[in-house]
Amino acid sequence: MDLYLQGHDYRYAVEQTMMTLFPGQLPHYPQGEPDGASPSALVCLEHSGDRLTAQAILWWENQRYAASHGAELAQCADELDRRRMEQRVVRLAFYDAGVQALGAQPPWGALTGVRPVKLPTRLMASGASEGQALAALTDVYRVAPDRAQLALECAKAALEVGRGLGRDGLSLYLGIPFCPTRCAYCSFISSDVRGALALIAPYVDALCREIASAGAALSAAGLHISTAYMGGGTPTTLSAPQLEQVLSAVEEHLPMGRCREFTVEAGRPDTITEDKLKVLRSHGVQRISINPQTMEDSVLRAMGRTHTAQQIRQAMELARAHFGGLVNMDLIAGLPGDSPAGFARTLEEVLAMAPANITVHTLALKKGSRLMEEHSALCSPEAVSDMLHTARARLTAAGYRPYYLYRQKYMSGSFENVGWCLPGTRCDYNVIMMEELQSVLSLGAGGITKLVNPDTGKITRLSNPKYPREYLESADKLAGHIKEAVSFQRQLAQRL
Repeated sequence: MDLYLQGHDYRYAVEQTMMTLFPGQLPHYPQGEPDGASPSALVCLEHSGDRLTAQAILWWENQRYAASHGAELAQCADELDRRRMEQRVVRLAFYDAGVQALGAQPPWGALTGVRPVKLPTRLMASGASEGQALAALTDVYRVAPDRAQLALECAKAALEVGRGLGRDGLSLYLGIPFCPTRCAYCSFISSDVRGALALIAPYVDALCREIASAGAALSAAGLHISTAYMGGGTPTTLSAPQLEQVLSAVEEHLPMGRCREFTVEAGRPDTITEDKLKVLRSHGVQRISINPQTMEDSVLRAMGRTHTAQQIRQAMELARAHFGGLVNMDLIAGLPGDSPAGFARTLEEVLAMAPANITVHTLALKKGSRLMEEHSALCSPEAVSDMLHTARARLTAAGYRPYYLYRQKYMSGSFENVGWCLPGTRCDYNVIMMEELQSVLSLGAGGITKLVNPDTGKITRLSNPKYPREYLESADKLAGHIKEAVSFQRQLAQRL
């Protein structure tokens, strides 16, 4: 789509709205004036005294659509508020023109980005009531009422988690970038263990050295770990002795005395054994994930998962023996070959296993995944909507409540991923990471350290090398990341 901007340069706001409404379009910025060719859009921003007005003209399928949106600058407290308001009116004017062209609104309305919960969280933290936060979602941003309620519930969880976080703590992510096989929908940085077996032992050794280095720096600075998460990849791809080596390093070197939770992504049931679960439990891990995605064997095979639904049942029995019900299970709505009826069968079987947490993902087509490369036949947005509606209804009836939520690019139907939990079983790390409530120190390949400044909202990201081989060659870079993260958090703690 050809995009013409006048009176502003809010490309991100315009592009994100375009992707929400017209997911197949790519942005282009031609020189000159628009000539009315389809598809194209002119988005203008004008200031008149204290009045701010955005106007959008959209040419789509040889038809012309126009909309405008305004606001009073007197409502802005500072420059940041002013820029937010300018972006909002630009986005809403373009959105309204697009909705005219399409004749329908997406479920999340004009709210773009991967973190829709940040808006109601910010409003309520500033003193707004739940009703006012809900009205901002539905009235200003045109979010559907059921999605707005989801966001509000997750915002309440974010506020509760945030109140318990001190500035002298960080959360911890440990990256294990290995999997038994690569799933068709996956674009994570992970190596098929069959082709990377020789790298695992040296990777574990290097990760333990990085853990020791981080622990010394954190302890010297008087900092502690608030929550910890080992992900990947599939950490239980490691053998029991290798897990013992990593977790012993964590226990020996990192300041874990005030860590409120430690979660390990067991993920693939074909990697779960009793000896591995015993190792995890003996080192203070309280929660694991077992991620069936589906209980339909035909869909599992199509996705490149080399296990069966029966292995999921067996893995859950093992987990129950060692972790009780404190297990998360991931499901994906919209997998190729699945159907609303098949998804409903999966959901009922997972509910019968009674995990503490169930995360319902919407399939997202990710660059680098086999699904994106092969252009596989996907479920229709209507079918995915049915699956998500069934999930909300059944999970709510079973006593689960939403506690974190995020969106991704190229999601089926522009829907969302939602984590649900039984009372008292919320995974705080998920909330901290998704709502960016606290700095997160990432150790291992593929992780991104996030340094969160709660005073300014600024977030600094430090990316670790993506692949195991690069990680093994990057000791100096990794040491620099640890030094920068510890210095940042120490200075933040000293401002209290």
